[in-house]
Amino acid sequence: MTRRTDPTMKTDLPVVTFGRTDLEITRVGFGAWAIGGARRGEWANGWGAQDDDESLAAIRHGIERGVNWIDTAAIYGLGHSEEVVGRAIRDFAVEDRPYVFTKGGVVWDDDDHSTPSRKMANPESLKREVDDSLRRLGVEQIDLYQVHWPTEDGTPINDYWQAMLDIKASGKVRAVGLSNHTVIQLEIAEGLGHVDSLQPKFSAIAPQSASDVLPWCAAHETASIVYSPMGSGLLSGAFTAERVAGLDDGDWRRSNDEFTIRLDQNLAIGAALGRVAERHDVSQAAAAVAWTLGFRGVTGAIVGARRPDQIDGWLAAASLELTDEDYAEVRAAGVAASPE
Repeated sequence: MTRRTDPTMKTDLPVVTFGRTDLEITRVGFGAWAIGGARRGEWANGWGAQDDDESLAAIRHGIERGVNWIDTAAIYGLGHSEEVVGRAIRDFAVEDRPYVFTKGGVVWDDDDHSTPSRKMANPESLKREVDDSLRRLGVEQIDLYQVHWPTEDGTPINDYWQAMLDIKASGKVRAVGLSNHTVIQLEIAEGLGHVDSLQPKFSAIAPQSASDVLPWCAAHETASIVYSPMGSGLLSGAFTAERVAGLDDGDWRRSNDEFTIRLDQNLAIGAALGRVAERHDVSQAAAAVAWTLGFRGVTGAIVGARRPDQIDGWLAAASLELTDEDYAEVRAAGVAASPE
């Protein structure tokens, strides 16, 4: 294995600088949560059954189409997502493979997968976890390593962020970031050392980040890669109330408020994005992702895929710019956010 020191794979898609780092990323990246699947069915946060060969085909198709980064996490499939990503990229030369971003700070019991996972980001755990991720991914250096959630084990953010800075200094990772953290937490971390990136939830049905963490990122030259830009599929144009009712028993969305209590409202927002998509001659999925990319502070969007054809559905978002009219259409459907 060779540590990456030069730019990532060549791509014809538009790229942007990743905060203050030397990474140049496409505006959409491959989200690898769903490909963790339900192989270990006791895990409560799976997306239902998933075929590994189809996952590998999806990742490789994304790379072939020019997507130059993959976002995964140790907890996705209890390590399985990282293993699949590792298999997908192992035949690429270091300079030709996509950037690999992953996350730690959530641990599980390997002897009992039914035990709830724990948000545990103490320094000893993080240093052990990054080595486990390196092994599963089959790389010598991770391009971005992130703390997945604020810890619940009592470790102060000062301690776990210093551990992340130490991991970066060791050369095991190129950049370090936080996921699902608040402005107050970002300020504390920034006081110790620069936060290279933030990963917040952001979509037309979850627009709250537009009023707090995204402006903070813009002001501090911190990259942001937003997750769930399609509302976990609700804004893709592929969902109806009937399809939600038919989701696999192992799919976490069956009991999520966005897919139950707020389903009708969310489908109405999706319909507005569908009208935007028609004006631009793209899919509704592409319009939903592009909606997030128009906001100040957003560097890129993480978009999940389980099959190659799903990537073709949202790839146009990488170069699509929505208009004021488009944002007004979505706002009229009940979304309380628009770009400045």
